[in-house]
Amino acid sequence: MTIMKVGVIGAGQMGSGIAHVVALAGYDVAITDIDKEAVDRALSAIDRNMERQVGRGLVTAADKAAALKRIGYAHGYEALADCDLVIEAAIEDESVKRKIFADLCPKLKPGAIIASNTSSISITRLASITKRPERFIGMHFMNPVPIMQLVELIRGIATEDDTFATSRVFVESLGKTIAVSEDFPAFIVNRILLPMINEAVYTLYEGVGTVEAIDKAMKLGANHPMGPLELADFIGLDTCLSVMQVLYEGLADSKYRPCPLLVKYVEAGWLGRKTQRGFYDYRGEKPVPTR
Repeated sequence: MTIMKVGVIGAGQMGSGIAHVVALAGYDVAITDIDKEAVDRALSAIDRNMERQVGRGLVTAADKAAALKRIGYAHGYEALADCDLVIEAAIEDESVKRKIFADLCPKLKPGAIIASNTSSISITRLASITKRPERFIGMHFMNPVPIMQLVELIRGIATEDDTFATSRVFVESLGKTIAVSEDFPAFIVNRILLPMINEAVYTLYEGVGTVEAIDKAMKLGANHPMGPLELADFIGLDTCLSVMQVLYEGLADSKYRPCPLLVKYVEAGWLGRKTQRGFYDYRGEKPVPTR
């Protein structure tokens, strides 16, 4: 199967990033969201981010102009009826994703592939909601999508070889590198990364070190480009908690128990950069640790 037009569901940071790279690769893109203003913000962000790429000599002004013309707003799932591939990039909440797929499937043409950008939830379980589990696959992009090179491809138990092969060719056409993961909770990257972040929160919770000390230790002691608590704020503490809950419930191992402090921050609505407060307060000129 040849992919010509791609639908993107969700106009947040991940959805806009996916639309960005897909359009630059020459595909027509239809992006939809329950909030039209979110799509407007996404299109503005894509414009700004592409302009940065032009400034760095990574793309030409002509490439940018052509890519922006390929991206359009889709009003409802009916507008995705002619898409060959639809990528779901909604919030990391299984109930939300299940409703999306239940509503989406009847609107798609028979051969269309559905991909989920989930970072942790079972592809087999999500595929079972649809009437086309053989055309369903996990396509987990890394954040920020225009910069990060990796995409995890995850087959569900029913995913057909043709679906996997077509998805592989598509992802490689975006200039991305693929890591194939089995369909286990959190796949590869988050199975390793999120427990490390959770342990950093435990280190803070137990008073072993401050936010500043923990991030400094991992940046200078382990040569990480970003400290684990700073990274958690970037990812979103609600997403971090969701992934840890998937790991804890899916593997029934106490080592994946979400730190109570992480739970408390999420309950307070301190979700990181997107809410201006998390382990750092971003409301001033420079981030200030909150503990």
